[in-house]
Amino acid sequence: MSFDSDTSNPYLRSAAELRVLFARDAVERDKAGGRPLEQLGLLKQSGLLNLVIPKAHGGEGQPWSTALRIVREFAKVDGSLGHLFGYHAAAQQSAYIAASGAQAAALHEASARGNWFWANNGNFRTRSLSGRRDGTHWILNGHKPFTSGSHIADRISITWLDEATGDTIAGSIPSDREGWTSLNDWDAIGQCQTGSGTCTYENVRVEASEVYDRGDEAPDAAFRTLTPFLQQGVLLNVFIGSAQGALLAARDYTVEKSRPWVHSGVERHIDDPWVKRVYGDLYTRTVAATLLADRALEVLDGAWARGTALTARERGEAAIPLAAANALAGNVALEVTSKIFEVTGARSTDNALGLDRFWRNVRTHTLHNPEEYKTRNVGHWFLTGEPPVPSILQ
Repeated sequence: MSFDSDTSNPYLRSAAELRVLFARDAVERDKAGGRPLEQLGLLKQSGLLNLVIPKAHGGEGQPWSTALRIVREFAKVDGSLGHLFGYHAAAQQSAYIAASGAQAAALHEASARGNWFWANNGNFRTRSLSGRRDGTHWILNGHKPFTSGSHIADRISITWLDEATGDTIAGSIPSDREGWTSLNDWDAIGQCQTGSGTCTYENVRVEASEVYDRGDEAPDAAFRTLTPFLQQGVLLNVFIGSAQGALLAARDYTVEKSRPWVHSGVERHIDDPWVKRVYGDLYTRTVAATLLADRALEVLDGAWARGTALTARERGEAAIPLAAANALAGNVALEVTSKIFEVTGARSTDNALGLDRFWRNVRTHTLHNPEEYKTRNVGHWFLTGEPPVPSILQ
């Protein structure tokens, strides 16, 4: 496995071409933060924003495995763009999970026509946004944190609490809706262009047609609990892409620029047995994590393809390979993105190279997705046969 792109797939070939363009200023953009508007324009031109919309509704009808391999491809050079693309697809497909079939079809058709970029304001863990009914529509007030993509979005996927009942309501609105504001205040050490900060709501009106409604279907029906699978799939492939990209960048630096350690007894750094062993170990671990991630993508494709026929048992069986892959990938990515500095040398810490961005991006993501709980879920299943109970995180 060389971590080369699959150019036999036209969508992955397009993503690889974009990756080359994104790499040109990835270090500078990481330092600047803010809005990657030029890169968004390139994404829109590529047609990839409609990748997972069904063909019947104007999209490309591609499986999640293709979309998440694109996340991986972008993350080889820019974790923020991988994150943004993945969360766009997940927010876009929230309509398919939470809305009626007619609502989802109409939204997807409009999204494909308008080439919309979607953002997520649907963090279920926060209770900071509430709404009240006003006739046939809703009025929302409050805020949402961790709103990835909101700073460049056309459409916003949202959830809020019903002031009267405490129930969680879902829907989507255009980003130019009066009273809605993206503060673009994300200031973390990593994922610096994701816009994952705060959005505020001041008397934001949500029309009845914008509220998702699946009628009498049980809110805990198995298919309706797949949102965490999509989010985990994005994080998983940011980890894998970051590990691969960091390892490739470090290898190139080692081959072209690293100087042998004074006590190594070799003339070329790559001839140092220590350097060979470290690269061999990091490569092996990255390959193992990649293969497990690929298996998780197959499982996700299968669960998604079942649609509303998905059973609770099938959902539970799918959760285990996703959790296992996520736990391993996060740990491997942390190790790779940190340990490369041991074999690239002191000069590789130059800010102009930006090799630290890989670690900062992975470290930021793993804190939102603790490996400990994924591993416990896998262990509990292995010992008892009981899969994780569906929740906002698993």
